[in-house]
Amino acid sequence: MYRTMFPRDLFAEFDRLQREVSTLFDSSPAIRGLGRGGYPALNVGVSPASVEIYAFAPGLDPETIEVNLDRGVLTLAGERKNALPETDAKTTVHLEERFGGRFRRVVSLPDDIDPDGVSANYTHGVLQVSVKRREAAQPRRIAVQ
Repeated sequence: MYRTMFPRDLFAEFDRLQREVSTLFDSSPAIRGLGRGGYPALNVGVSPASVEIYAFAPGLDPETIEVNLDRGVLTLAGERKNALPETDAKTTVHLEERFGGRFRRVVSLPDDIDPDGVSANYTHGVLQVSVKRREAAQPRRIAVQ
């Protein structure tokens, strides 16, 4: 009995459009920023002693992963080989969800990091980068006399 001019819910469409536009303007992940996704997926956390970055990148050769720290910016780069065989004129790929190709992720770090205290470890498809914080930035208890 009641007919609407629009075949779908107009407010749901506006909500979808707003989400799509906001993902276009998201910035790169920072210590307290929201990431827009990408490869590899990142988890970034801060403790009083260090900044911990976890990059979920299964199937990579650790020798091909580049980890650079320059002026408080950590860069993870490398290449993931495509898992599909070479295609020819008779081959058609209908769906390809696994990322293959060069990647680069950048994370801004806080000012109190120690550039000499960086370690990286790749185990079971997870790259863990630990960046120590300067000793002066560590919280400490001051004795009252």
